Amino acid sequence: MNRGDIKIKGEIDIKEKEILSRSERILGEEKLRRLKDIRVIVFGVGGVGSWCVEALVRSGVRRITIVDGDRVAVSNINRQLMATTETVGEVKVEALKRHLLTVAPEAEIVAMHKNFSEENADEFDLDSYDYIIDAIDSLKDKVALIEIATRKRGRFFSSMGAALKMDPTRIKVAEFRKAIGCPLARALRNRFKKMGYFPAKKFKVVYSDEVLPNLGPEPEGERSETDRRKAQINGSLMHITAIFGMTLAGLVIEDVR
Repeated sequence: MNRGDIKIKGEIDIKEKEILSRSERILGEEKLRRLKDIRVIVFGVGGVGSWCVEALVRSGVRRITIVDGDRVAVSNINRQLMATTETVGEVKVEALKRHLLTVAPEAEIVAMHKNFSEENADEFDLDSYDYIIDAIDSLKDKVALIEIATRKRGRFFSSMGAALKMDPTRIKVAEFRKAIGCPLARALRNRFKKMGYFPAKKFKVVYSDEVLPNLGPEPEGERSETDRRKAQINGSLMHITAIFGMTLAGLVIEDVR
């Protein structure tokens, strides 16, 4: 069986070209080829990042690294792609990788079970990537990733806060300094101002200026590693987090030339 042939449950052989035929009709053969060649790294595969990765792989990206230090928690099931009642307790990146390979068995998926931080930044070889996607929650780690990624050759896109949102029509894309009304973007800009530093190059972010209150009680059960690093656990909905992630994927697809 050729590399481009895929066996489905031992019944039929289909070619990757057929899987991507609808993508090719809108993107064209040459752009689809370039999508297959790019290298992408996504930091954080939760409610935003998991859907970003899904859209990239289904659109033809075949070399992607996914980074996350968490395991699937019950509270993830409402919004994270690989989180189901059957994957609770599994390493998120491994559960997501397994799913992605059912979509694109020939894809080169590197799963890194760790969280990005300023201290371990050298472990990720960011210079080797064409696109760096930020979908992490920790303010401290996000500042570090922005500071480091904007000094690399690859294009950098970042997700701002997707929690406490309900209206999908208020999700926007803007240059980081122009993301007005987003509490996380404002906090990041204030942090950079206090540091006396601003990112080395401009970059686009996905954000919403909607801010809703938490109405329910504090979540029950054991917190994930990411949740333990948060001062507060905010409510979030899949239709919002997924749109954030899909929009990040769209920025990559649109940018590839």
